[in-house]
Amino acid sequence: MFEFSEFLRFTPCLTLLTFVFFAYRRTLVYLHIFQQEEYDGKRFIPWMLRTASYDRKVSFVLLLTGFFVPFVYPAAFFVAALTELNPKKNAKKTLVMTQRATRIFAVAFVLSILVGTVTYNAPWWGWIVAVQLITFTLVLGNLLLKPYEAHTQQKFLNEAKAKLKTLNPTIVGITGSFGKTSVKHMLGHVLSMQAPTLVTPGSVNTPMGITRIIREQLRQDHQFFVVEMGAYGKGSIERLCKLTPPAHGVLTALGHAHYERFKSLDMVAKTKFELAEAVKANKGQMIIHEQVLEQPYAKAFTIENRDNFTLCGVDADINDVVLKSAVQTAEGLKLDIRFEKKTYRIEAPLFGLHHAGNLAVVFATAVRLGVPADVVVTALKSVPQVAHRLEVKPQNDGTVLVDDAYNSNPKGFKAALELLPILQEACKGRAIVVTPGMVELGEAHDEEHTKIGVEIAKNADILLAVSPARIGSMLDAFKKARSDEQSYVVCQTFAEARDWLVKNKQQGDVVLLENDLPDLYEAKLNL
Repeated sequence: MFEFSEFLRFTPCLTLLTFVFFAYRRTLVYLHIFQQEEYDGKRFIPWMLRTASYDRKVSFVLLLTGFFVPFVYPAAFFVAALTELNPKKNAKKTLVMTQRATRIFAVAFVLSILVGTVTYNAPWWGWIVAVQLITFTLVLGNLLLKPYEAHTQQKFLNEAKAKLKTLNPTIVGITGSFGKTSVKHMLGHVLSMQAPTLVTPGSVNTPMGITRIIREQLRQDHQFFVVEMGAYGKGSIERLCKLTPPAHGVLTALGHAHYERFKSLDMVAKTKFELAEAVKANKGQMIIHEQVLEQPYAKAFTIENRDNFTLCGVDADINDVVLKSAVQTAEGLKLDIRFEKKTYRIEAPLFGLHHAGNLAVVFATAVRLGVPADVVVTALKSVPQVAHRLEVKPQNDGTVLVDDAYNSNPKGFKAALELLPILQEACKGRAIVVTPGMVELGEAHDEEHTKIGVEIAKNADILLAVSPARIGSMLDAFKKARSDEQSYVVCQTFAEARDWLVKNKQQGDVVLLENDLPDLYEAKLNL
């Protein structure tokens, strides 16, 4: 008969096996967030500490039972592993097991097995340490893979550069604190009316993302290549310009969207103007919105190199493309643009007055690339809305969804709110705002959210504040500015907000979904 003493002999072995199973599942959970932080350990570890997303359940069980019943260890690991969520299925933005993610996971998992092996005969506190170290195996695994990743990436970069040199399309680089993805898609639509055009899809704006598009999608017949360039630190735009040397460039805006990474607007400007430096070296034109000139470094650089710049905006004294008027209707935008002593009426099925400036920039860029102005005007009549960027979508239940979920910034948020009364007048319902606020504003977080809270009170009937702990300043500002007829609902997650909408929205309501944050902002892992 199998005795209990015999079972205890196998406890260390069972503990190791179940720990390995647990580590496999837990590593996937952490990899999900690590991927959303772009495999940046300097952002991932602070996120883990800030949200307290370290293990508590298993560690507590080990602490509680470790002195007396070590045979509970295997059961604790096994049950915890079975109850872990699968981030490849159960997440707003699911884990994508790319080749890089798979490599990082494999190395991290092996490191966890080594930790478990070292801890084989350890007491309860040793296994608690092993559990907590799972987080750090991802960061260490990523560091160990750096030489291999660098070698692989350089190989792909060289292939992309060689292909670009052979095919030699006209490259247009686009950057900006906000608006760059919308401008990219609008410009791509216009240029495609003139000649075959390749546009980097979605929000692809990193060296390896752009490299993949060049290697897999760039064809010999593509005459234009429109490239979105993301800024993640000093020198990042310069590196992208070396990969895709721009004949012309576009800078949509400078703003607070990168404060958390750059710490100052001056550093944002200097990094963004790395594109202007590259365009100047290639004797091309840099198209910018007049708002950019509010930043001293940007203004000085532009004045010093005025012949290399095409300015767009409302000020007729300084701009080459003058935005004379702009009107938002329930059908789209109508604007008058003055260029080379002639006025053009542009009608575009787009929403948000901030797009008026974007359309002026697109017009200017297209004509500088040789597209006749009349062709640009015609093309903009059929320009499609950009998905999840102030996209107006009538619903089957008689409501209208204003989908601005991809991202949010102060200027875009304000434009979205100003659109609500226009749509509300046409729909005859209530204006409802669903938002978790904005991110990456750094020290400007409370100031900007306070302003937005006041704007919500001016334009909406109901506010659904998602993850209220991080947007207290916005909620407080709304409460102070609202009338008795206006109300608010606090929702911890977007799922709660959706449930409220299902139960309470009415025919004719206009619902603004402003900024659906990824899991790393909304979720606090319950581990």
